[in-house]
Amino acid sequence: MKAVAGDIVLTKAEALAHGVAPNDNCANGLALALRERGPAMYKDFRHYSQTVARKSGELWTCSGVGGARIVNLFTQEAAASHGAKPGRAAIENVNHGLKTLCQAIAAEKFKRVALPRLAPGVGGLDGKDVKPLMEKHFGHLSIPV
Repeated sequence: MKAVAGDIVLTKAEALAHGVAPNDNCANGLALALRERGPAMYKDFRHYSQTVARKSGELWTCSGVGGARIVNLFTQEAAASHGAKPGRAAIENVNHGLKTLCQAIAAEKFKRVALPRLAPGVGGLDGKDVKPLMEKHFGHLSIPV
């Protein structure tokens, strides 16, 4: 794992993973930036969210702008009802999502993955709690994360 600064949307990585809620409206942070760059991707995500009951801790992968795969990690709890705000992130959801992401990295044979700080801000988690999980799940990988 290597920490870098800059606009993650401009990554050259094959996959860009980020945290969202299962039925997120993608109105903040990186989710909003991805929504604005790829309105069709957001439309697919909304359709998927409305037709498939996903749980926090799982993920959904789709094609993003510029060829990168977008990996939506469901780190936050789903909104209680239509129009409600998503819940906060939970460390258990992040842990499960990172484990599932590692499996996706192997299955998709990604050679490079970009990942922002997970679940700060709207998610409500502290980076000092999330970083050890990232090191646990990605520290053994032979690809740049």
